[in-house]
Amino acid sequence: MGQEAVTTGRIITGPDCVAEGAAFLAAVDDRMGHALGRIGPLPLRLKDDGFAALLSAICGQQVSVASASAIFARLTAAGMTDPATVAASDVDTLRALGLSRPKARYAIALAQAGINFQALRTIPTERVTETLIAVPGIGRWTAEIYAMFSLGRADVFASGDLALQEGARMLYDLPDRPTDRALRDMAVRWSPWRSVAARILWAYYALERSREGIR
Repeated sequence: MGQEAVTTGRIITGPDCVAEGAAFLAAVDDRMGHALGRIGPLPLRLKDDGFAALLSAICGQQVSVASASAIFARLTAAGMTDPATVAASDVDTLRALGLSRPKARYAIALAQAGINFQALRTIPTERVTETLIAVPGIGRWTAEIYAMFSLGRADVFASGDLALQEGARMLYDLPDRPTDRALRDMAVRWSPWRSVAARILWAYYALERSREGIR
């Protein structure tokens, strides 16, 4: 076993990894198998890592996907996806590009944090999370999403995600949406493929929401 496997666990690098995880989950959990039979192939959802990925996540907090994309596009056009440029900027400049005052402060704090993004690729997930949530504006959800999709960690689960909670309620026929803690406890059974379990629950939630006509 290589050093990468020792420190980070499995890394999802392509569709075959996702398929392997899905097969494991179907074998250990009948409801996961049921969901997979309905939703079909799962998306890979991998993204680039680095400063720009986290800046994009900050842009997306509490706004629509369209609004976040428009703001990030303006930041990109202005050269504000480079940490050195953002670190030397000011709140008013970033606000003029569409960020709220708090988000502008978060962006500057992230740029000034001096995070070694390359080093994050080879350290345990909990240390990744601890490093990121130390930055103002980066919560556990954002850190876990970054670990899942920018770093490809196979055994991460963002239990605070409302869509995951609702997807679990639907799939397991629960009387109420599980809390963050309750869903995190549920997810233990899906290790070492919790990131794939999350993909299943997101897809199942989207399917059921569409079927029920929820907008």
